[in-house]
Amino acid sequence: MAQPFSQLVADPAWRAEAHRWISACVAGSGRRLTGPIEQPRIRPWSTHLLAPTDAGRMWFKASCASMAFEAAVHDALSRLAPDEVDSPVAADADRGWILTADRGTTLGDSHEPTLEDWQAVVRNAARLQRRLVGHRDELVATGLPDDHPGRLSEEVVDQLAARRPFVVEAAETLDASGIPSTLQHGDLHPWNVFAVDDGGLRIFDFGDAQWAHPLEVLSVPFGWVTSRSSLSWPAIERVHAQEWQLDPDDYCVLLRAAGLTQPVNRALTWWSALQSASAAEWQEWGEAPARHLSNVLGTWS
Repeated sequence: MAQPFSQLVADPAWRAEAHRWISACVAGSGRRLTGPIEQPRIRPWSTHLLAPTDAGRMWFKASCASMAFEAAVHDALSRLAPDEVDSPVAADADRGWILTADRGTTLGDSHEPTLEDWQAVVRNAARLQRRLVGHRDELVATGLPDDHPGRLSEEVVDQLAARRPFVVEAAETLDASGIPSTLQHGDLHPWNVFAVDDGGLRIFDFGDAQWAHPLEVLSVPFGWVTSRSSLSWPAIERVHAQEWQLDPDDYCVLLRAAGLTQPVNRALTWWSALQSASAAEWQEWGEAPARHLSNVLGTWS
């Protein structure tokens, strides 16, 4: 078995190599380091290093093999949609490394997200999606997953098998809708968005992204809003529908279909990420693929 990702990035030799790359990128951007580089976070799928510079903090991110496309896709998005996505300071597509400037506190950390905040988040996501519709080949070439479809009890396996025709029908409904596939962020919420000085928003953290149906992007917002707040979900949903210029009845049909396809895609994202996890990390995170896949037994709309 290959060395777990979390062990690899904790190794002093790996960290030394990452420090050299960060130092070179900082210097190449005309800045200088002002203190030691720290590693505040390690997960089975990614790690972050924090580099203090004379122009503010910079964040380095390295991802596991299945999510290493993020560096290249973020770089591409910053060129294709510079109003929605900040340019990285540096990106190494081969190693899946990216260095970005700190944009301050995230929208979610700054305050409890309001209805208007959530509407702004899904509105910006929809605008980003529409801008990227014609750029499939360029984004998929970065390694972005292209709309891909712990142990389960026999009862759950049987239940999932019984739902398969409904998932197939949902996929056919989305395909026949005429709404093109585009970037699906995969983990859209106010903690993955910066509010910038001009009043706009900048979406970041594309490690869970896929090329998929645009309505799948509402799955995570739906879970956050309905389980953690008393905000009106229909009011947030309407904003996304308006950005895509969809009739409310048609939108409802497509949203229900996306509620069946998204769990399949999300489960595979988790399964792929955990292939580089340690045994202890499987114990902590290993239920995630089955938990997400089991969501096809219900819907989030």
